[in-house]
Amino acid sequence: MSENKNAVLLIFTGGTISMSEDPSNGALRPIDFNRLQEYLPELKQTGIRIKSIPFLPLIDSSDVQPAVWQRMAELIQENYDEFDGFVVLHGTDTMAFSASALSFMLENLSKPVIFTGAQLPIGMMRSDAKENLLTAIEIATAQENGQAIVPEVCIFFEDTLFRGNRTTKKNAEHFSAFNSYNYPALAKAGVHIKYFRSYIHYPDPSNQLRVRKQIDQNIVIIKLFPGISQQTIHALLNIPELKAVVLESFGSGNAPRRTWFYNELKDATNRGILIVNKTQCSTGSVEMGRYETSLNLVNAGVLSGYDCTTEALVTKLMFLLGEYSSIDDIKQRLSISICGEMTVN
Repeated sequence: MSENKNAVLLIFTGGTISMSEDPSNGALRPIDFNRLQEYLPELKQTGIRIKSIPFLPLIDSSDVQPAVWQRMAELIQENYDEFDGFVVLHGTDTMAFSASALSFMLENLSKPVIFTGAQLPIGMMRSDAKENLLTAIEIATAQENGQAIVPEVCIFFEDTLFRGNRTTKKNAEHFSAFNSYNYPALAKAGVHIKYFRSYIHYPDPSNQLRVRKQIDQNIVIIKLFPGISQQTIHALLNIPELKAVVLESFGSGNAPRRTWFYNELKDATNRGILIVNKTQCSTGSVEMGRYETSLNLVNAGVLSGYDCTTEALVTKLMFLLGEYSSIDDIKQRLSISICGEMTVN
């Protein structure tokens, strides 16, 4: 740890928060840390040592790929001992995917990694970037008795701190862009920041940070809908090199009772393809076997995703497929919560 106890690393990946409006033509353009300080003179008043590392070029969040997650993880690993916490400036569209991915990749994390962004560029009059960034920095350096108050990968937006792998983007218009439907908020920011410590995960202090960067992208999401055809299901389950499927089902995990549907799923699982059941509902959990319409899935070898978000389930599968070669090992880890991403019934 650096002797400077209040130190935070800003990782600029891109997104609206990293943009300003050109007064001459209204176009959005990237800004660097010096320009950011011009918009936010409060940064110098925080008493916190702030260093910035930008991605060059900056990346729109729609273009984020696993290589970006790997680079973020590397930057945190390389600078881990020098800073008390890390703030990742990121576009909102895929922020929940990136935060989920890093929660798996940063094993035994004992320092805050806070993702934040904005719905409006920082130079605009009503931008939400200022409060989001300043509060994220405060949370990233918040300590008690020399230990981080929130040693997790989180998303802070508007006035709420969420566990990153429990979060999904809910709104493209309002400043309250994110929500955690199946897990309580970790903190609320008002006049004071109120931390809900019983919901925060605290690591074993004897364990050291371990960064796992292997990712396997050979997965697909299948979202069921009334009238989905056998041809569609067959084509998706027979994609070359496919290793895992997120099956977005109805309600508490229900699916059509068609014989052909069962046979397609059973054939896929027999070939070693992992199929994980995820409800299409924002709130609630998969309950395999509760209704007759989910018994076929159980019999076909489909696994439960419990109350995972799609973002967490996608990144968890990519992570497990990259790190483990044994199907049985992967199945076992899919059935447990690795870093607070799901509640197992």
